[in-house]
Amino acid sequence: MEKIFAKIPPFEPGSVWLVGAGPGDAGLLTLYAIQALREADVLVYDALVDQEILSLTGPDTILEYAGKRGGKPSPKQTDITERLIALAREGKKVLRLKGGDPYIFGRGGEEALMLAAHNIPFRVIPGISSGVGGLAYAGIPLTHRETNSAVTFLTGHDASGEVPSVKWEHIAKGSPVIVIYMGVKHIATIAERLIRHGRAKEEPVAVIFRATLKDQEVVLTTLEHAAADVEKSGLKPPALIVVGETVALSGTLDWFTPSLPKDGNP
Repeated sequence: MEKIFAKIPPFEPGSVWLVGAGPGDAGLLTLYAIQALREADVLVYDALVDQEILSLTGPDTILEYAGKRGGKPSPKQTDITERLIALAREGKKVLRLKGGDPYIFGRGGEEALMLAAHNIPFRVIPGISSGVGGLAYAGIPLTHRETNSAVTFLTGHDASGEVPSVKWEHIAKGSPVIVIYMGVKHIATIAERLIRHGRAKEEPVAVIFRATLKDQEVVLTTLEHAAADVEKSGLKPPALIVVGETVALSGTLDWFTPSLPKDGNP
């Protein structure tokens, strides 16, 4: 194993690594991510990084929290990026650790652009997005030959926190499987818009809470009853919403979630 780590590019002082921590389970980290955790001088991490992953840092690594959570006081994105730049200019090995993948609804692109604009060397280490890993841990294939050959990834809120202004008619009619990040707050509105534009009320829906972690919970429901079943569950974000026929496979394929099935099982 150490021979593999020896081949990983060096983490140079004065540089920033934008690293995806995956959906939560520390076993889903990449080797590059583990090496970065071992070597970083400063770790700037977000709200969705599990404590088990943070424990993999070196003994002298300084941890700085930069989590952004909807409806709660959070650091501004500009402040986070400026901090990364300042630390790099101090000659630190700066690890910016983000839940999932940095470039999938993770604002990694914004940070990378600012680093490039300030001539800060950086590397981007992909991570397993919750839209992939979370579904696998809930027994839901992202694609399946008998149900879908396309999938849409969608954020559940825009920059202002409201339901995104996307072409809902096109999404409802054009994508057999829809994976919605950060959408629990607006699940009633999202379901209503999908139904209004042609999705069946009885279409299977899964809402995956704390995906891949030991306390993962999955609510299996339908598009019509999704909002009510989520409210009844009492579960809170972070969560992922999956709409489509592949959700119906979870009863057979789930290998991880001890609580399946739940009320509203389609």
